[in-house]
Amino acid sequence: MSPLNRREFVAAGVAAGAGLVVGFYLPHGHHTREQVFSPNAYVRITADNKITIVVARSEMGQGVRTALPMILAEELEADWKQIEIEQAGASTLYGDQTTGGSASVRTTWDPMRKAGAAAREMLISAAALTWGVPRSSCAAQGGNIVHAASKRQLSYGELAEKAATLPIPTDVPLKQSKDYKIVGQRLARVDTPSKVKGDALFGIDFRIPGMKYAVLSRTPTIGGKVVSFDDKESKKIPGVSYAGKISDAAVAIVADSVWGAMEGRRVLNVSWDEGPNKDLNTAAVMESLKQAAGKKGASLYSVGNVAKAAGRHVSAEYQLPFMAHAPMEPGNCTANYSATGCELWAPTQVPQDCRDSVAQAVGLDPDQVKVNVTLIGGGFGRRLEHDYAVEAAQVSKAINAPVKVIWTREDDMRFSTYRPASLHQLSAVLDGAGWPVSFTHRIIAPSISGQKGQPVPGGVDPDLPDEAAFIYGIENVSIESVIAETPVPLGWMRSVYALQAGFASESFIDELAAAAGKDPVEYRLHMLAKDQDIPFFATTWHTARMRGVLQLAAEKAGWKNPLPAGRFRGVACFGCFSSYVAEVVEISMENDAPRVHRVVTAVDCGQVVNPGILEQQIPGGIVYALSNALRAKITIEKGRVVQGNFDDYAPLRMEEVPVVEVYAVPSTEVPTGIGEPSVPPLAPALCNAIYAATKKRIRALPILS
Repeated sequence: MSPLNRREFVAAGVAAGAGLVVGFYLPHGHHTREQVFSPNAYVRITADNKITIVVARSEMGQGVRTALPMILAEELEADWKQIEIEQAGASTLYGDQTTGGSASVRTTWDPMRKAGAAAREMLISAAALTWGVPRSSCAAQGGNIVHAASKRQLSYGELAEKAATLPIPTDVPLKQSKDYKIVGQRLARVDTPSKVKGDALFGIDFRIPGMKYAVLSRTPTIGGKVVSFDDKESKKIPGVSYAGKISDAAVAIVADSVWGAMEGRRVLNVSWDEGPNKDLNTAAVMESLKQAAGKKGASLYSVGNVAKAAGRHVSAEYQLPFMAHAPMEPGNCTANYSATGCELWAPTQVPQDCRDSVAQAVGLDPDQVKVNVTLIGGGFGRRLEHDYAVEAAQVSKAINAPVKVIWTREDDMRFSTYRPASLHQLSAVLDGAGWPVSFTHRIIAPSISGQKGQPVPGGVDPDLPDEAAFIYGIENVSIESVIAETPVPLGWMRSVYALQAGFASESFIDELAAAAGKDPVEYRLHMLAKDQDIPFFATTWHTARMRGVLQLAAEKAGWKNPLPAGRFRGVACFGCFSSYVAEVVEISMENDAPRVHRVVTAVDCGQVVNPGILEQQIPGGIVYALSNALRAKITIEKGRVVQGNFDDYAPLRMEEVPVVEVYAVPSTEVPTGIGEPSVPPLAPALCNAIYAATKKRIRALPILS
């Protein structure tokens, strides 16, 4: 993908007609690509005073269709009531459109600001030229340019045509946070009304005339293949019009209805080659992690010399299982293939990857594939894959008609990608007062990127620098990664390795506090007492900011106040995606199981664009993390995923949801991630609370396994 050059910009302006179109390419690095560009910050103003802001990231409940336009509208000095939102499909105009890694706001903050500011400055110049007055005497205000001396004003729409003829400024002044009018406000989300009314268009809702429905019969074993199939009984089902092999591992059944396609699949007779993993089971996977633990690890962070530390030695081992994303909306995609192109309607986090993979699969050029991005009914990383889009395009090509491929809940659970299982070996040396003088953490897990054929430089998975930081001021520290291998298909899932690293690290810190006979909060604060900058790959972490969220969470939770009889607390804090989060979990024990009553969360994520969205994202993360901690576990038997639905992979029920309190540290720092950072501290804080109640350590998830 190339930056939009001036000639292309002019062409875009001509195509837009009598209006103002501003677009920027502002490059930034991204850990999953060799070379990528920031998302396009894009505003369109027409003569009828319509202001459209294009959102190039996918909306999956995290609020980007509101937050990203707020950033641009702030610098534009627009009237928020004038703004209309347009969802971008896959395009070469927007740089990397991937929605993941809690990156939407943090990587588009500057591009969106600069695009809005550039449009504002061009409009000011247009007004000054129109009035024949000095530019310095004009100012942008609420969707108008005003001339204070004469009290004249022109709307942005009135100035759009003239502004479109002006040079694009390359160095524009940006507003200071004290002058913000839109950023920092609790503006209502633009997508809420349509969801409340039932008008919102999710991928599974999309329809076009003449569309068929397809479900796939996929190989039940990991790595298996289709040998042959008999569709005689399937063709007897009313409405079934096609049965065919669309890949080495799947046969598609197409019908006039979803039910017809499902019934056709039910009676389809397929002969499978179970492949090389037919005897694989969970025990073998976990044993492979233990075997890999003997390998030399790659250093993620090292300070001092842990081998020379003297004192009392403490060690522990933690493990986590495979986990499924389990979104409420199962996999689906609608495709309409023709010899000259293919159009998709997909609930995807990676529209460009869908475009490219579909093009390759059906023999088209990428620019012949159009991807329309719908709302996503829960992504959590599952929509970073594009298998559902490829399947839809392949089936559409096979039947020469538009088709919607739908995955059932069982399909979505058993033929998915999974958060890797992992093993964690931790050790520390305590001095005479019980304070740690060394800390070692070895993370043994398969590499998601490595399994997908992406580079793993120096044996370090490219996600770990964002997700496995250690932010305590201990004089001797060694954090290592050991890559294991597994045939189980892997995928990025909300907070990815941060959940694993956080659970092990923060649970072990609590073990050290108990071994020293010290309060868990005070123990952590002691290690954060000195202001330090801790470099970790491209991020510099600050102990002062972690100390701030820990103190705030403890204060709001009433950590020093006695609890009612039968109530217990646990605490954890962790940094990932450049944000700092601390959580205090309050529980009781009922029938030897924890009942979570309250979770107090404090977060430092820099400048908060919309506090209301933040206060929605954090409880969502808490509920997701609590479900994972209590029950989430994917197991393998005879090469097959065992779990299939919400009965044996149970999410949190409504009556189990605790009270969640959210507190943000006021900050004018650049915004950082918030979709995922609330997830990692929950499990260790919960397990630490269980220890406070029972004096039993939980070193393996899920808790209710």
